[in-house]
Amino acid sequence: MKRRKWWLMVKPWWLYMIECRGGGIYTGIAIDVDARYQKHLSGKGAIYTRLNPPVRLLVRKELPSRRLAAQAEYEMKQLSAMEKRRWVFALGGFPGGNDGANDSSGL
Repeated sequence: MKRRKWWLMVKPWWLYMIECRGGGIYTGIAIDVDARYQKHLSGKGAIYTRLNPPVRLLVRKELPSRRLAAQAEYEMKQLSAMEKRRWVFALGGFPGGNDGANDSSGL
């Protein structure tokens, strides 16, 4: 049996953004965004989404590693709410109730 190269087996990480009740935007990273979003919906996700329940998944962006996803998350969390909304809009997350199913490219 051939050994697979380790970098072919590495799963991509995702940066995702959730609109929460009250208009806030939660930003996180995960390997499986759908499963993580379900945890947020069930109240078993982050403290922020327990206190501000999710309304909808706005957008998700694939990144090649956890390190790059964490860097992107940090950068996104430095933005104002308006800047985050512009970023989501530029990636196709608004309008029309997008469930965030698109794989947006470019940060």
